[in-house]
Amino acid sequence: MTWIYAAVVLSVVVFIAAGFKSDKSEYRDASGSFHKNNNLAWKMNKKMWLAILPLFITVGGCITSIPAGHTGVIVTFGKVEDKVLSEGIHAILPYQEVVLFDNRVQKSSFDVSAFSSDIQQTNVKGSINYTVDKSQSQSLYQNVGVSYYDTVIYPRLLENIKLVFSKYTAEGLIGNRTVLADEACDLIKGELAAFHIDVVSISIEDIDFTDTFTDAVEAKQVAQQNKLTTETQQEAEVIVAKAEAEKKVIAAEADAEQAKIAADAEAYATRVKAEAEAEANRKLAESITQDLINYQQITNWDGKLPTVTGGDSVFPMIDVTEQGATE
Repeated sequence: MTWIYAAVVLSVVVFIAAGFKSDKSEYRDASGSFHKNNNLAWKMNKKMWLAILPLFITVGGCITSIPAGHTGVIVTFGKVEDKVLSEGIHAILPYQEVVLFDNRVQKSSFDVSAFSSDIQQTNVKGSINYTVDKSQSQSLYQNVGVSYYDTVIYPRLLENIKLVFSKYTAEGLIGNRTVLADEACDLIKGELAAFHIDVVSISIEDIDFTDTFTDAVEAKQVAQQNKLTTETQQEAEVIVAKAEAEKKVIAAEADAEQAKIAADAEAYATRVKAEAEAEANRKLAESITQDLINYQQITNWDGKLPTVTGGDSVFPMIDVTEQGATE
């Protein structure tokens, strides 16, 4: 503020001094003699306002504006001050310089060649998001400068990308971009924290292999696809065959079960019939008497005697006397 006060005082002095003007004129007195006037008079004039110009220049040089998302690093005759200016309007000394630092999340793209563990060359394209600690902008400027991305971020980014890629085979790199980016981010975070730079994220957007490797991968994929198609067809055929076999087994089992049911039914019917016949025979046997036998013989005899007898041959004999006596 001392410079502002000095500028104000100097402008006031110059303003007042510019108003004074020497009045030089000649006049003749009563005796006819000539005389000169050399009086100093103060009067407003246009030149006086020119004295205010240095004041405006001085005051204007002592005012600085820090935009949103930025901080201002104060440099006094080449020396970096410990404090930083936050967003808004600030008063500084005319001989001080303010260096703006962007503390918003910044994005930078990168393109690097890296080798896999099986010595396959890849061209990696991606981006890194990072931000600078507001309270330590002066430290970053003092130790690195405003070109901190080219100085500390980019070299370490390339180094860690190559390191991560060297841990995986070429086939292992395919489809693992997120894992690769996270590993690289974890590695570089610790290194850049020493410079008060926070790595928000790393994105690997594309991994381009050589034409030879790409052709080999495509051929392998085609072979695997063909193999998968064949296996799928074979599995489908096996499933169909099993279904047919199971269908036949089920049909055979159904036929056998049906035959068993029929056999059981027939056996049951035969058993019931046999039991019925046996029961009938039993009852018939119980009902047969000697009188009934004699009666049947008489009823069924045609009245003829056999012409030949002998051996074990028998013919019916009727005991007429016994029957007549009885009557």
